[in-house]
Amino acid sequence: MAEVVTTLPRFVDLALVIDDASTDSTASVARAAGAVVLQHDVRRGVGAAISTGYDYARSHQFDIAVVMAGDGQMDPLDLSALLEPILQGRADYVKGNRFRHPTIDNTMPRARFHVGRALSLMTRVATGAAVSDTQCGYTAITRQALVAIEACPMWVGYGYPNDLIGILARHGQRVCEVVVRPVYRGEKSGLRPWHVAVIVGIITRSGVLRLEQRLGLRSRGQPLERDLSS
Repeated sequence: MAEVVTTLPRFVDLALVIDDASTDSTASVARAAGAVVLQHDVRRGVGAAISTGYDYARSHQFDIAVVMAGDGQMDPLDLSALLEPILQGRADYVKGNRFRHPTIDNTMPRARFHVGRALSLMTRVATGAAVSDTQCGYTAITRQALVAIEACPMWVGYGYPNDLIGILARHGQRVCEVVVRPVYRGEKSGLRPWHVAVIVGIITRSGVLRLEQRLGLRSRGQPLERDLSS
């Protein structure tokens, strides 16, 4: 965690760490490294942690909010490229794409690669968003996009990236990708078959909501997002 905070580019105004009720020294280490830390009283899931960060960014009127994992799997040197489409006015939400990086064949575990590609294809078809690496968590989002989706809670666990892409697409936000370097340090994936099943369900639901919107059965900004958090 400290390494992630201390290696951020100098143009980053604030490092915000969301401590999802960890039982180790995450919060104290992050504060010592110079980050602002928000802590959950109970463990709520990765999507809820992202939502907490987005709420903070929205309330403090950040121009751009970037999500980076605390385990060092995202290269700080890629951050400038991630911001470029936003700064050029071409995107509201930018995702990293690991699959197009030349080292992908030697870095990403094969099972994760194939599952990620399959989920990405399904998400692209369901949402209409031009994405090829939906499960990459290295992202940047504008203040305008955060405001646009404020009333739409995200899925709190595995599958939040797919759900968020669907929400953004239904709200007319522009989504694009840039190539980022895949970084793995021998970590074991926490993704299990039942998680994949849940993600497939989320993707299917996004497709249904998109179809209903296109048919005029639901207006933009009035889908069933609230059902996810109930």
